[in-house]
Amino acid sequence: MKEGLMLLTDIKFNLQKVREEIIHSLEKRRKMMYEQKVTLIAVTKNHDVETMQEAIDLGISEIGENRIQEAAEKFAVLDRQVKKHLIGHLQTNKVKQAVKMFDMIHSIDSEHLAESVNNAARNIDKVQDVLIQVNLAKEESKSGIELEELDKLIDKVDNLENLKLCGLMMIAPNYEDVEMCRPLFSQMYEIFQNLKKRKLNRADIKYLSMGMTHDYKVAIEEGANMIRVGTALFGQRNYN
Repeated sequence: MKEGLMLLTDIKFNLQKVREEIIHSLEKRRKMMYEQKVTLIAVTKNHDVETMQEAIDLGISEIGENRIQEAAEKFAVLDRQVKKHLIGHLQTNKVKQAVKMFDMIHSIDSEHLAESVNNAARNIDKVQDVLIQVNLAKEESKSGIELEELDKLIDKVDNLENLKLCGLMMIAPNYEDVEMCRPLFSQMYEIFQNLKKRKLNRADIKYLSMGMTHDYKVAIEEGANMIRVGTALFGQRNYN
């Protein structure tokens, strides 16, 4: 019980600190005529369901998971209302589970995956909110559509009846100097703004999901309005 109380206190302190940093980063932002609100997704991968519940009790309303099986086990016993985001790479053989469990899928990165998600959503009479993941830095180790293919994928997703395109997602390289991420975040913001100007059929472009624990402050300064934060809230993950 003592360890649980300490953890609750730690999460409360960390959450307050992250929220203060979000406000500070918004104040530093150069482009203040656009989005002012930042959606905080608490990344609960490799943290137990009790930690997830404590975070929700402290005001977290959106959580992010990377792995389908781990998420399914936790969601089965999670007795809290919260918006669920799939932020990790989605394999086509896990699509049916993902569509049943998650409110938003961040990692659409191919026409084939978009079609699979659309079919699964149609089978349960659901319109699935999705983001397209962009691999702007062209890192071989990361998923995401490359910029040259983005427009084609946007058109494809926008014409699938059981998908609603809500924006874009990016994972920046894990540079030791986070300032090296700034040009990529800035470029991604411009791509996002151009997308908002396009005439689309079903899309409702609202979210630019970029920024994690090590770089979320720079991401917000450059236009992110959705961030995915785990370590800054919960400490290092337990991989045992």
